Formats: sequence, C-alpha cells, structure tokens
Amino acid sequence: MLDDLDRRILRYMQGDPDTSIPDLADRIGMTASRLSRRLDKLRETGVILGTRAVINWQALGYAVEVSLRTTLDKTQTRAFDEFIEAARLIPEVVEIQTFLGQVDVRLSVIARDMAHYQDIYREQILTLPHINDIEALMQVARIKSDESLPI
Repeated sequence: MLDDLDRRILRYMQGDPDTSIPDLADRIGMTASRLSRRLDKLRETGVILGTRAVINWQALGYAVEVSLRTTLDKTQTRAFDEFIEAARLIPEVVEIQTFLGQVDVRLSVIARDMAHYQDIYREQILTLPHINDIEALMQVARIKSDESLPI
C-alpha cells in the first residue's frame, strides 16, 4: 500500500516528470538518498513502470488519426491472438485495445494524410486475419488526453 509520502512523490512526478531527484527531494522535504530509495521501492513493486518521452506525432507530420472498431470471427480459436500479433507489426497502429461486448478490438491508426491512411488501410489493415467487421471513426478533436492519476 502507498502511504501519504509515496502519494506526494507520485503527484509531484506526474506534475513535472523532468524534475531532478535533488529538486524533487527539496520540494518534498526529504534527502535525495531517501527519495531515491523510495523511488526504487515504487519501481520494484511495479507502481512506477518507467519514464518515457511523450512525442507529439502531429509535429512529425501525422495529421490523421482513425479509430478502427473491429469485430473478429470468434469461431476461430486463435482469432484474437493472431489478429493482435499481426496488428502489432503495423508501425502506424499506435494503440490496441480489446473489449468484451460487440466490439472485440479497437486500433488507433495514425497517418500523414488521407491518402497515406488509405494505403495503410488497404494494404495492411484489411489483410489482418480473422476480421469479421470493421468500422472506422475519424477523430475530429482530442478533448482530453491525460495519463495522470488522481493520487
């Protein structure tokens, strides 16, 4: 279980992940070595999985994001595994989610423009195994995209 100090550390890290350990320790009111030990413990217990750079794919020339809601042929026992394994190989698929319900898998696909998306869709997406039905939803705006937790 997390104590109040762990939660405070995580709140500060979410708010400003680039803060150095000495600066973060000063803000929290503890020594850098004690903070390092706490961070090691949070990593060992799997609370902190790592740090990463969040890249703005639009700044790299990708202007289109499409959400593909896919229903698979569930009469095939390995349909999910084979579909997901193949979808992971498509570089423009930036997210894969599975669901219980009418939709089985959702893919987020990015592309430079609509012509590029059509190429990806025709040459890679439609060749994925076990697709029973697919629906494309074109993203108009991203209203909220925040991975911070209410700690």
